[in-house]
Amino acid sequence: MRSYELMYILSANLDEAAVPEIIAKFEEIITAGAGEIEKTEQLGKRRLAYEIDGMREGFYVLSNFKCPVETAQELERIMKITDGVVRYLLVKVEE
Repeated sequence: MRSYELMYILSANLDEAAVPEIIAKFEEIITAGAGEIEKTEQLGKRRLAYEIDGMREGFYVLSNFKCPVETAQELERIMKITDGVVRYLLVKVEE
């Protein structure tokens, strides 16, 4: 298994209750794919560095986990099609 770091921004237009649901959905994908979550931090609502699709703010989330390559690919696929995800960056952490 490889170590990954995932930073993603959720739309500020989302309902406050929807944010934990989306985070739980991504964590479920990782654990269902034989991965293990080391740490997930909700960094809160912050101003974006530049405007994206008319938005100036977003909910930032940082997650560290270990999983097989196939699970990381599936997670990226799901993030691309999930409404509410503004941007994401998945990086393999060298140990």
